[in-house]
Amino acid sequence: MVTPRERLARLLGGAQAAGAFSARLEAPVAGLGLEVAGVGPVRLPLRAPQVKRLIGVARPALFGRGEQTLSDTSVRDTWQILPDQLSLAGPSWPSLLSGALEHFRDALGLPSATRLRAEPHAMLVYGRGQFFLPHQDSEKDDTMVGTLVVSLPSAHTGGELVVEHAGQKCAYRASKTDLTLVAFYADCRHQVTPVRSGYRVTLTFNLLAEPGTSAVVSGPLAELTHSLGRHFGSPAKPRYSTGELDPPNRLVYLLDHEYTQRGLSWERLKGADAGRAALLRAAAERAGCESVLALAEVKETWDACPEGEDPWDDYGYDEDDDEEEGSGDAGEGGDYVLQELVDDEITLGWWTGPDGTGGEEISLRVHDYEVCASTASADLTPYDSQYEGYMGNYGNTLDRWYRRAAVVVWPRERAFAARGEAGSRWALEELRVGIARGDLDRARDQAQSLAPFWKSIRPQPELLEPALRVAADLDAAETAAMLLEPFQAGALGPEHAGGLAAVAERYGTGWMCRVVDAWFASEHHLQPMRYEWTERLPELCAKLRAHRASAVARLLSAGVWAAVDSGLRLWTTTGPAETRSARLRQLALPLGHVLAAADEELRDGILAALRECGDTVLECLMPLLRHAAEAGTSAVWGAAGLDAIARHCADRLRAVCERAPRAADDWSVAWSGCSCELCGALGGFLVSRSRRVLEWPLAKEGRRHVHTRIDSAELPVLHQTRRQGRPYTLVLTKTQELFTREQRVRRQAAADLTWLMSLRNGLLRPPARWPRRADVPRPEPVHRPR
Repeated sequence: MVTPRERLARLLGGAQAAGAFSARLEAPVAGLGLEVAGVGPVRLPLRAPQVKRLIGVARPALFGRGEQTLSDTSVRDTWQILPDQLSLAGPSWPSLLSGALEHFRDALGLPSATRLRAEPHAMLVYGRGQFFLPHQDSEKDDTMVGTLVVSLPSAHTGGELVVEHAGQKCAYRASKTDLTLVAFYADCRHQVTPVRSGYRVTLTFNLLAEPGTSAVVSGPLAELTHSLGRHFGSPAKPRYSTGELDPPNRLVYLLDHEYTQRGLSWERLKGADAGRAALLRAAAERAGCESVLALAEVKETWDACPEGEDPWDDYGYDEDDDEEEGSGDAGEGGDYVLQELVDDEITLGWWTGPDGTGGEEISLRVHDYEVCASTASADLTPYDSQYEGYMGNYGNTLDRWYRRAAVVVWPRERAFAARGEAGSRWALEELRVGIARGDLDRARDQAQSLAPFWKSIRPQPELLEPALRVAADLDAAETAAMLLEPFQAGALGPEHAGGLAAVAERYGTGWMCRVVDAWFASEHHLQPMRYEWTERLPELCAKLRAHRASAVARLLSAGVWAAVDSGLRLWTTTGPAETRSARLRQLALPLGHVLAAADEELRDGILAALRECGDTVLECLMPLLRHAAEAGTSAVWGAAGLDAIARHCADRLRAVCERAPRAADDWSVAWSGCSCELCGALGGFLVSRSRRVLEWPLAKEGRRHVHTRIDSAELPVLHQTRRQGRPYTLVLTKTQELFTREQRVRRQAAADLTWLMSLRNGLLRPPARWPRRADVPRPEPVHRPR
């Protein structure tokens, strides 16, 4: 059964004869002259001596790749003369170009009101063996739609201009006696084949289109209007599902040509795109819909195999084959036979306003049941592709990427939600404008229409400020919370203080607590790479208090502390030492920031929590104090409670240094494992002061469990398996690392305590009695147990 969108694609595909992607014209050379600086008048047809003089004033031609301009004769080998060295002479040029441009406008299918203009670009000279590999021309002007190549008459062989688009290819040879003019759209791939003899000389022009009136609409308008109504009124049916969804919110009709952001407008559409888009736009208007132009990124994944291979041979794959042979770039690896479409992804990255002007960056993934096209992407040339051969449990697949333009249509009554789903600033700006003109009820309805998808699209952080303003002005608590809850804590900064104070005043502290909890929910918890934003927290909280929003400041600083506290509880008690130390160091700065932002009550709670942590918390607190000592003042230390932390650290460090050294015969290891029987037996061995070796017959799973526990806790125990008898014997041996590790801890504690003492006359307010330098215990001599 044909779906409404498939019917739309067929109607548009057959609505009118498509304009060609390229066209050719010949003209006599009578009355045409040409002068080149450094050469003088150029006589036509060209002869070899004159062409050699042209080469004498030329330079190697460059080409573009992405943002780069390169010179590589393996890609482009030709000579170039710039337009400021050229002048067209003779009375026939104006009439020739005027007539040719009208011819090409009609042949390429541009609207009849469009006026084409030819802007000189270069003279190109190809000698024997020279060429230009397949490429696309960059659009050098907002109004550029194509390229005009004027081949000057000369005797040569080879050097054909080959233009291709949508699976079609045209090869153009130049005349020996007349001008040969070829025009083609800029997004068409084209090449110049190697010249076999003689010289090929061309003038190239950028084709610029100055729009006139809109394209004439002709075609099955009534049928298209009816199909649009059916599309938006029928349940959506995903490709790989037997169920049905709600009717789609949009139709995305993919056009055939590529466009840039600058060149995308209703008046500058190319070839068949112009007529089809005009017809669809007219049908949309009749059906009560809006339409915009968009740029789409299309990725298709196909079942495929290299041409000439039998796809069923995959089942004979030999596991001893080199797995790397299956991968490759389809652009270099030859042709592939497409079997079946496995999946596709279509993302809109830019769209215009309904009038075709303006535009904005978006990111909107569209579903297969929203998309149709008269020309399948597989019939176009991808800009990139990647083949993955059979790998044992998946493959053979070919990924292909395309850039296409699209007409996007949605019902006018759903326009706000359809545009807002792109996560754009546009929706918030429309809400602000509606509220400003007093249409509050409509603004509330529009805002609520975002609810089904607003959370899933995760608005960008820069949208938080306008979202706060809109939320405060809506005066609708549930809708305001819906707008704000998807943002993450990392978006917060001092610039949001006014907006946060406004929404808190409007809806109350309880409502604000709900929103802040959403920002600090489990999926938003602080990750190590996201700690940087907490640097802005002290200034934000200070501004909130200045706006009389102390409760909001308390909520935010408490939210950050909860995340930091969770990290401290985890990493002070678990993890290998190297990982633990790195994680705790990462927590140092956010801990300092939350201390600086917190009020007195929260700060006291933080200090109390830190005192409850084990000594490993020093791996966080000492980096915090050292960083603060480099950047802080005594006032900052007092306000942030760092002097209290410093005194607490000094007490801990002193206790570590004064702890009695481990006796040479004490082999006990402190450890707590899980409650299983194996960990109980392991713990009994570890706690023993005298037992150094344990020989333990264990089955494979038991050995694996014990290995894991020892390694994860970095216990100073060597574990080896003696593979004799059944079950094998796990041999555990306590190592001297038990002694050297404690000695390293004591040495580090002594060094840290000495550093803290050096601050007593600087940043810190000393306690009643600071320890004297002589009071700092010296590390005991190293014991070397036998």
